[in-house]
Amino acid sequence: MIKEYLTKSEAETEDIGSQIALLLDENSFVALYGELGAGKTVFVRGIVKKLIPEAEHLVHSPTFALVNEYIGNNQTIYHFDMYRITGEDDLYSIGFDDYFNNGIIITEWSENIESSIPPTSIIVKIERISDDERRITVEEEKKC
Repeated sequence: MIKEYLTKSEAETEDIGSQIALLLDENSFVALYGELGAGKTVFVRGIVKKLIPEAEHLVHSPTFALVNEYIGNNQTIYHFDMYRITGEDDLYSIGFDDYFNNGIIITEWSENIESSIPPTSIIVKIERISDDERRITVEEEKKC
């Protein structure tokens, strides 16, 4: 199933993230796509705000850390930035497989890890229309 949303502010983009959080189970995989500044991290903040409200203020792009971990409400969310990942060897070196089945995984720059995205992932594409507007396309399962 594919759904499309048009947002006109950062707050609306965050709200869509909160709505999508309701689709997630404890081991979901969410693959985010979008150019720099599209709103991927804002979208993640919406998910975290809904599932682990006490961690909302901790959400920022994990560009240099590669992964941020948010814990609370008997829930763990792993937020990855795959911008600097160039292949399977990089994923192996960060122990990416060790995170599976241990919490929700959300990846930014998912185009860099296409072959490692599970077949039952939620795919989110965020397109920048203008400074404030975004088109968000959510596909509930990856096409095989």
